[in-house]
Order: sequence, then C-alpha cells, then structure tokens
Amino acid sequence: MRVSRLVLRVGGRVRLVVVVQCETQRAASPQWAAHGTASGNQAQFTRNESEYLNQGHIEMIQSSKQIVQQSPLKGVYQWFSNRRRARRFWRNSELDQKGRAFYQQFFSDGDIVFDVGANVGHRSRMFHRLGATVVAVEPQLPCIRHLEVVFRRSERFHLVRSALGASVGEAEMLISNESTISTLSAEWVRMVKESGRFATSQWNQRAIVPVETLDNLIERYGTPAFVKIDVEGFEKEVIAGLSRPVGALSLEYTPENIEGTLSCIQQLCDIAPCEFQYSDGETLEFALPDWVDADSIRSVLEQVPLNDFGDVYVRFQQPS
Repeated sequence: MRVSRLVLRVGGRVRLVVVVQCETQRAASPQWAAHGTASGNQAQFTRNESEYLNQGHIEMIQSSKQIVQQSPLKGVYQWFSNRRRARRFWRNSELDQKGRAFYQQFFSDGDIVFDVGANVGHRSRMFHRLGATVVAVEPQLPCIRHLEVVFRRSERFHLVRSALGASVGEAEMLISNESTISTLSAEWVRMVKESGRFATSQWNQRAIVPVETLDNLIERYGTPAFVKIDVEGFEKEVIAGLSRPVGALSLEYTPENIEGTLSCIQQLCDIAPCEFQYSDGETLEFALPDWVDADSIRSVLEQVPLNDFGDVYVRFQQPS
C-alpha cells in the first residue's frame, strides 16, 4: 500500500483528499478462489471473499490515517479531525433540549455557572447554550483535550484543569476505564464495587492532579448562579472548600455513599439557610412537588433504593 496523491482542495468548502493505491496479494489467499473465467467475466464472490474485501477496506483506511498522521500533513489532518469532533459535539439532541428547559430555572443569560466534574462537557454544553459563562473543572487529561477542542471558539467557556477539594494542593486520582467514574475517593470505589453497581469496572491507573477550592474559583471568576457537582464520592471534600452562599447547586448521590450526601447537606446548612429538591437518575425532573427543608430531604434520601442514583438540588435562601 502506498499514497499516490495527497491533495488539499479549496472550492467553497475545504476538503482533504487522500488517494491510496492498495497492492494486495490476491492470489496468495485461498479465499480468492476464482469464480469467473480467464476472459475477465465478473467474479461471483463468496461471502468469505466479500468479508475479505471489507477487511481490506478497513485496513486501507486505517493505514491511510497512519500515513497522513506521520506525514507533513499531520497538522491538516488534526485540524479536520478536531473540526469534525466539534460539529458532532454541538449537534442538538432531545436530552439537550430537556436539560435546557430544566436548568434555565437556576440562572439567566450572562450568569456564571460552575461545572465541577465536567468530563466531556455534556452539561457544560447545556449551560453554554442557555447563555451562561461556563467555568468547567476537569482534571482528566483526555477529557481536558476534548474540551479544549469543542469549546475552542467560545469566549464564555473557561477550563480549570484540576480537581476541587477542601484545600489547595495535590491529590491522587483513581483513573477508571470509564472516564465518568474516575474519582479521588478510594472509599467510594470500594463501596460501589462491593454493592455491585460498578462490579466490572476497573480503576487500574493513578494520577497526581492539582486541587483547587470553590472559594478560589469564586475569587477568580465571580459568584456562580449555579454549581453542578459530579465528582463520584468526593462531594463532601468539594463542599468543604466553600465558605459562602452561591445561587444554587446540585450534588450527585448514590445510596452507597448516602452518609456523605447527608454530611454535604449539613455543611451547606452551616453556610446559610437552604431548601432542597432531588431528581431520580437522569430524568432532569424534580421528584418532589415542592422544595423542602433539610430534615425532609434527609428522610427521603435515607429511603432511596440501593440501585438508585440521582442529584440533590440545593437553593440558598436569600435574606429578606
């Protein structure tokens, strides 16, 4: 296989054309048994031969990508790859529409929103589309690179490449094969493996990541109207880094770590009077008919089924 021509055409739209000449050893494989005549009649390929052709096509595409990535056109290839990724990311979805309808009750166009545990930016995208200035907090390098690509053109998006905790410093992060459940809490990993929630998941890698606090981010970016916190069992430490009221915030809960969630509720009530709601799973709908006090939400959370999860919503009461 060799590249016979690499062409970059600009004609209304920019395109990268890679023409690859593939040299196969057709006669060398028994799968290529002839079903046509020597005079050139069209061969009637068997299913195995068709699969062989498909595999060859896949290998040709993969080899073509490798050739381009190792050539002087690597930068051009990366530009197109990033552009394609960003276009896929910003496609509208039914979940996005539902999320925007739900989150707009917490903030208005131009408000500041913190997305703590941003991962690949699904919630950041919802907040951004509602007109918020988004401060996304994410310590995982692959997620950071993705966020840098898909939000690269936004002036209302700020990426904080760290975790949050009770104090500024560093901490060990347990990296999972699923980026959404990487965590700074070894105890949370133990609990969700024992419960069977993530029995087959692995946390085989470790990384030392920088840690900041919510108070530090408020000093830097301003007081947020809303803070989304999704940090897989490290919520208590994140809340410990907050000493002042914000507009509202959300905390993910799991029954395995319900004591940690109850501690967060008490920490927040110690800052200022609060009222509470919750949503089950990814419904993006309140489960209670109205906001309730701390004792009421504690009673609800203590009774959630073991296989449940969701988010607790906290609204700081404004002084009259």
